[in-house]
Amino acid sequence: MIQCKRVYDPAADDDGYRVLVDRLWPRGIKKSDLPCDEWNKTLAPSTELRKAFHGDAIDFAAFSESYRQELAAQEAEGKKLAARGIKGTVTLLYAAKNTEQNHALVLAQWLRSLV
Repeated sequence: MIQCKRVYDPAADDDGYRVLVDRLWPRGIKKSDLPCDEWNKTLAPSTELRKAFHGDAIDFAAFSESYRQELAAQEAEGKKLAARGIKGTVTLLYAAKNTEQNHALVLAQWLRSLV
């Protein structure tokens, strides 16, 4: 199972393997204060794509399409994380305020498609 959760939400026992999937460390959180098993920058959107989306240069649909194209080049890394989701819960951690349109949701959907 692959799920998404904001880094600012408290950790739960059922989170399983917790992976930070942001390219930048979240504001206001000390590295020692964030319970996570891995910080995977490889599967985060590129800086250019992130800035285009957050700067309103592109909408979520265009962002999602471009991000999936970036992820296609990281299939081996994605398959490793997707395999963990078969064995147990993987929680993708992100800092974005928008819980309905963010890269972690696109990543989760992409990871599920790999298995």
